[in-house]
Amino acid sequence: MHIAVVGLSHRTAPVEVREKLSIPEQTMEESLQNLRGHDQVLEASILSTCNRLEIYTLVRNPELGISAVREFLSGHSGLDTGDLKPHLFTFHHEDAVGHLMRVAAGLDSLVLGEGQILSQVKKMMRLGQEHKSLGPILNRLLTQAVSTGKRVRSETNLGTGAVSISSAAVELAQLKLGQSRGLDDLVTLEEEQVAVVGAGRMSRLLLQHLKAKGASGVVVLNRTVSRAEALAADFPDLPVQCRPLEDLDHCLSTCSLVFTSTAADDPIIDGSRLEQLNRRSSLRLVDIGVPRNIHADVKGITGVEAYDVDDLKEVVERNQEARQQVAREAQGLLDEEARLFLEWWDSLEAVPTINRLRSSLESIRSEELQKALSRMGPDFSARERKVVEALSKGIINKILHTPVTSLRAPQQRSERQNALIVVERLFDLVQDDEQER
Repeated sequence: MHIAVVGLSHRTAPVEVREKLSIPEQTMEESLQNLRGHDQVLEASILSTCNRLEIYTLVRNPELGISAVREFLSGHSGLDTGDLKPHLFTFHHEDAVGHLMRVAAGLDSLVLGEGQILSQVKKMMRLGQEHKSLGPILNRLLTQAVSTGKRVRSETNLGTGAVSISSAAVELAQLKLGQSRGLDDLVTLEEEQVAVVGAGRMSRLLLQHLKAKGASGVVVLNRTVSRAEALAADFPDLPVQCRPLEDLDHCLSTCSLVFTSTAADDPIIDGSRLEQLNRRSSLRLVDIGVPRNIHADVKGITGVEAYDVDDLKEVVERNQEARQQVAREAQGLLDEEARLFLEWWDSLEAVPTINRLRSSLESIRSEELQKALSRMGPDFSARERKVVEALSKGIINKILHTPVTSLRAPQQRSERQNALIVVERLFDLVQDDEQER
């Protein structure tokens, strides 16, 4: 068996590729079952966010298992494997474990140390458990990844002051406003007419940061107005108007800054829609949805500036340098946690040999005990038989203790494999089922 991860992220693929591979929660069960339906895939779990899609698997054969995952991704996205392959990364075993630890801790995020990724890893584990695509190996790995993410945030300063995708989006808007005024710095949003399309978690964070950056009021548009109103109720100090999504054209005509973060599968704003409007001012659109909420063709319209999640790198890089030292400190904790998991994994390799050794000795014990009891004759009492049987079992357990402890102890994999070979040869242990190992 082999642990592998196949995926792509903001580091390897542009948003126009990432959005084709996004897997929404409502289709997650089907996707997991499709993966598990392949005979090479023993366990599977999917992490799908705006910046990454990663599939963690336990496979029988590394090459065949990874090929199966690539075929699934090609079928899901509609992209040929040849077009998709340059954007994919693949990590095997130790590297796969280390990668997951980095992801859970926020060290692989666009925004270094961002906290939302940990909740997304928790969600990945929950969905895998609900849809029964996890087994004991990935379940333990994901559980340890979650605890590692929590540990990094509690024992280092990585999570202190960390910005999120939403705060980076607000900062990007401030930066572009400043640049339009000939400034190379962030400016307040007090004079901007701001709208947020969507009322989910990302929109909540947008409101939080818009308020902190001086926005004097915000219009929130959502398909369900009551959900927008529930969101607005959490920001009593920020004037928020709640409107149905049908009012989008009006907001695009009157607002100067619009953020979008919806779960729509297709763009809700495109060039033809904007060209039909009688806009009163220039318009800046910041799209943090994946799949994108704003079509790429809006960038050619006079008076319109449009940005997506890939454009956030400009502001993220301004804040990253100071956090690199903290990230290096956090990496030490991640290496320790990865080592602990791999030691547990390696110890599993000894289990089939230990079981065969125990079975072989038990067979010898039982056979020799029966011979001895038959020679004792009918006068040997039941109590005496129990004492002798307990004695024989105690001897076997004493004999097994040292080799079993040694085989299970943390050690180099090559050392354990050599020890297993020696034990199997010394005790002539025949492996009945090749899949045991």
